[in-house]
Formats: sequence, structure tokens, C-alpha cells
Amino acid sequence: MRGIDLSGASWRKSSYSNSDGGECVEVSDDFAGVVPVRDSKVPHGPVLVFPAAGWGYFVSAIRGGQLGD
Repeated sequence: MRGIDLSGASWRKSSYSNSDGGECVEVSDDFAGVVPVRDSKVPHGPVLVFPAAGWGYFVSAIRGGQLGD
């Protein structure tokens, strides 16, 4: 999605991320309607932007064990 200025975004590490620095995903809650997601090991790298509803369904599916291992 183009046109979103992420320069002032505040990022938080996902509670599902690996605590030893391995698989770390960060999300920003600063944007209405969308959820930017990035790899914490590459903070200036690419960002995926998901519709908020789609991200919510994804998180619910993970919490509910619906996506497998």
C-alpha cells in the first residue's frame, strides 16, 4: 500500500515473537484501518501493510490454533 508515511510510527514487538532475537515481528498501532508489520532485525527494510480486519482475523486464527504449527 503506497502513501502511508511510516517515518513517525511507533513499533512494538509481537508477543508471539521469539525472545532470543530470532523470529521477531513488530507491528504499529498508529494507523486507522491498517496494520504495518516489519521484521525487527531489519527496521529499515520492507514493511507489509494489512487491512486491520484481516490482521485481526489472522491473530485470532493463531490464538485459536487454526493455522497449525
